[in-house]
Amino acid sequence: MKVERFTVGMFQVNCYLLTDEATGQSAVVDTGETDELVRLLEGLRPKPDIRLLLLTHAHADHAGALTHLQARFDAPTYLPALERPLFEALPVQGAWFGMPSLNRPCGRIDHEVHDGDTVQLGETTLRFVSTPGHTPGQGCWTDGGDIIVGDTLFAGSIGRTDFPMSDPRLMVDSLRRLMALPGHLRVHSGHGPMTTLGEELANNPFLGFLRKERGLGGPPGVRWAPGL
Repeated sequence: MKVERFTVGMFQVNCYLLTDEATGQSAVVDTGETDELVRLLEGLRPKPDIRLLLLTHAHADHAGALTHLQARFDAPTYLPALERPLFEALPVQGAWFGMPSLNRPCGRIDHEVHDGDTVQLGETTLRFVSTPGHTPGQGCWTDGGDIIVGDTLFAGSIGRTDFPMSDPRLMVDSLRRLMALPGHLRVHSGHGPMTTLGEELANNPFLGFLRKERGLGGPPGVRWAPGL
């Protein structure tokens, strides 16, 4: 699978174009909050054959431009089922953070996905891995070689858990689950550069609790959740 990154918007969110190299069929993961991603995709040559619109979670910087994507690429849209309340709050989310200009319409959801569900992109099977904590339904999409993690994990950091509808205790469990996957997986985050699960387990300061649980060496961790 080919993974292309497009960094857009005031929060420099990473959106991804995933392409099954056998068929040329593509999926878009996350949207940004303006029509910037649409304009970038329309400038590609050859034009992408977009068959799926996938969301990792429903914060405005990741899902706020869904209506723009759907107007240009009328493809089935997939939302984590547990993310529905946050998605339906898109018209007021900006106001939550003192930025009412970021209030956005919801757009259309065609399918809700649960942990372990799969979607087919040409000959590539993408599996949804639920990793709540940053948001109630935050999740990841993986083909077994690459994993698109939204705001679950970053190079050297993790997604914030002090937002409305966040839960640090869920994030702890989600990181344990994510780090049980093979370390070679290339991690494509919602912000910042690419990394791997193995690199983060070895060095991420927010994963010190996991190194301790597993008896691994590495830098000491920071305490960011109750009980760690």
